[in-house]
Amino acid sequence: MDNQNNNQNRNNRQGFSFVLFVALITTFLVMTLYQFQKTSTAEEISYDRFLKMIEQHKVEEVVISSDRISITARKEEGERTAKEYYTGVVKDDNLAERLYKSGIKYEQEIPDTTSMVVLNILATFLPIVFLVGMSYWMFKRMSKGGGPMGIGKSNAKMYVEKETGVTFKDVAGQDEAKESLQEVVDFLHNPGKYTGVGAKLPKGALLVGPPGTGKTLLAKAVAGEAKVPFFSLSGSAFVEMYVGVGASRVRDLFKQAQQMAPCIIFIDEIDAIGKSRDNQLGGNDEREQTLNQLLAEMDGFDTNKGLLLLAATNRPEILDPALLRPGRFDRRIIVERPDLKGRVDVLKVHSKNVRMDETVDLEAIALATSGAVGSDLANMINEAAINAVKHGRNAVSQNDLFEAVEVVLVGKEKKDRIMSQEERRIVSYHEVGHALVSALQKDSEPVQKITIVPRTMGALGYVMQTPEEEKFLNTKKELEAMLVGMLAGRAAEEIVFETVTTGASNDIEKATKIARSMITQYGMSEKFGLIGLESIQNRYLDGRAVMNCGEATAAEIDQEVMGMLKAAYEEAKRLLSEHRESLDKIAAFLIEKETITGKEFMEIFHEVEGIDPDAPKKTEERIAMNPVPGTAEESIPEQTASEKEITEGQ
Repeated sequence: MDNQNNNQNRNNRQGFSFVLFVALITTFLVMTLYQFQKTSTAEEISYDRFLKMIEQHKVEEVVISSDRISITARKEEGERTAKEYYTGVVKDDNLAERLYKSGIKYEQEIPDTTSMVVLNILATFLPIVFLVGMSYWMFKRMSKGGGPMGIGKSNAKMYVEKETGVTFKDVAGQDEAKESLQEVVDFLHNPGKYTGVGAKLPKGALLVGPPGTGKTLLAKAVAGEAKVPFFSLSGSAFVEMYVGVGASRVRDLFKQAQQMAPCIIFIDEIDAIGKSRDNQLGGNDEREQTLNQLLAEMDGFDTNKGLLLLAATNRPEILDPALLRPGRFDRRIIVERPDLKGRVDVLKVHSKNVRMDETVDLEAIALATSGAVGSDLANMINEAAINAVKHGRNAVSQNDLFEAVEVVLVGKEKKDRIMSQEERRIVSYHEVGHALVSALQKDSEPVQKITIVPRTMGALGYVMQTPEEEKFLNTKKELEAMLVGMLAGRAAEEIVFETVTTGASNDIEKATKIARSMITQYGMSEKFGLIGLESIQNRYLDGRAVMNCGEATAAEIDQEVMGMLKAAYEEAKRLLSEHRESLDKIAAFLIEKETITGKEFMEIFHEVEGIDPDAPKKTEERIAMNPVPGTAEESIPEQTASEKEITEGQ
């Protein structure tokens, strides 16, 4: 670190000296040009006019030089300064006699040949000296930095433990990634216990995962834990318009790192230089040379010196295979979206400095944020704290947290948007259609909240559903239930208003995506069976699917998707038509309140349908207290047809 600071100070002094030198030269040239090009106020006149002025006694003083005669006229009345003239030198032997007889003061100027010689020498050789000095300075900078103005010199930032302020305690929800990196850190601290067995330090570790999962944070935590020099830079820092500059920076980076070993090099967004070297769409000489140099440097250093390369990317599928092979990046550490336990841990880490009241339940927030990454959760905690201050409280409540979840997921409420009564009815029935079908299907997630307040991200209303437990798999029945629930909003519009609106566009888009995935990726189509018809590209970014079939098969897939969506839509209309009374009552209540909770929704639903919500619990208690031989069905009182249908639907 001291060497780097000394080099930086030396470079700063050299740069200051050069700037001072340029400033002095510029000043001198400006002054010289000013002296030579100084504009005179004297007026040029002819020689005969000059003689007439002598005869008319209008001349006060004359200075005769080698190339001109300078004339100072006598002041006339009302003039503050005397006028000045000049004329050319004419061979006139009687001029001195005329001036003497007229009483005019005159003198002969003696030429300063020395100054003229010096000025001529400076004007001739000074530009040459300046160009030679500039070329020498540029050559020194190029020899040190590897390019003009030092652009080939590595600009990596070097950290030590106390500068990052991040350790593994500050990273939550990534236990497996921390374990892999902890082994590397321990190897740097205690190499003897590993080398004694014959183990070698991995040359590189590649952090792979979606944006916001904490890849860069993990790298900073490694810096905080390792207590060794830590070089950090982005992959784009190697890319320049000059061919060869990136390779020069790679060489300089590894040269510095080997001098500071043991140390760690971290390259963020390595896909900027590590893209596969296929020439299908044309190559990039600068990027490929940089990658080639990186591959050579990773093969060239000795792991016994304690040099480790960390890199992060969310596009591993485009990286060059030569970069990913063992011996370069020996470990691929997956930094995935956290699961339920991981989200709870992340929320605890980010809320440790936030004052919270007794109503806060972080597990409920974690359940409601399935699929969120660490940066999303950190943003939610911060938004909740801002909400608490905005409402005049000195502690964050559970309501603040749920409001923050909504802000991050669907945007803030647009309280200034006023919908007409007809639009409010349409949106209300649309959202209640989603919620009611979810309550009628046993494979759907329970409703947490229904609102018809518009949001800044474009939603005129929405239904929040929270799962009862974390799920990693979805059954075919659950996916089919999702399709029915997504299309239930459009079904409610058609049943009640006998027309449809544009409000279901996002529902149709999501339903189409799920139906297509069921057919092309999950093998849930009876027609196509177990065949993969799509593959996912950019899995950690947009997850876009690419078809792996011919045009005829693609057309058949479209027909299958349409059939699946049509069946789901008909099922949604059937469920809502059979429970039209519940649909009307809940929609009317939602129009009045604008926002209702899942508990209020279920109370109205049970009341209209005549369902006792405690009946299943009472039946289980009675069976437990009075066990009788036979099956459980023999001990349960017979239900009516409508009650049985509702219970099975749940």
